[in-house]
Amino acid sequence: MGLLQLLRKLKSSPDRELRILLLGLDNAGKTTLLKKLASEDVSHITPTQGFNIKSVQSAGFKLNVWDIGGQRKIRPYWKNYFDNTDVLLYVIDSSDKKRFEETSEELKELLEEEKLCGVPLVVFANKQDLLTAASASEIADGMGLQSIRDRKWQIQACSAVTGEGVTDGMQWVMKMVKKK
Repeated sequence: MGLLQLLRKLKSSPDRELRILLLGLDNAGKTTLLKKLASEDVSHITPTQGFNIKSVQSAGFKLNVWDIGGQRKIRPYWKNYFDNTDVLLYVIDSSDKKRFEETSEELKELLEEEKLCGVPLVVFANKQDLLTAASASEIADGMGLQSIRDRKWQIQACSAVTGEGVTDGMQWVMKMVKKK
């Protein structure tokens, strides 16, 4: 969908807006995922130094997606973006097993944040197109996701580069927000 088509669609429909927060460690694939959601070219991605915001039309909703950089020095500022979050997307590099503990700790801290209490969560187990990727179920087990009881959550295997699994994860998001 081109920009002109998107603008026309946004103007002509009184859609509900959602604020989606896209977080994860640096190099997890957050910006690639965001660009894939916006049907943009994903062949040239640079590390996010601050944040990116994109509005994406989906299933009668205008999704305002906030992609916040995941470098260690930026993570303390994540809390500045928590207000009015409708959905949390957390991206994990499934092939970077050395950082599973670090990403697990970051997610646990996010889930303890008062402003994110009860916010539905999709964990995108990204980079499934790589041979070294851990499966979504391995990641869910390793991170103890089954113990999450204070919100609806889903883990979704995906490849932000190929787009495989991205739509499935977003369909789950749409299902959750329609129930609200």
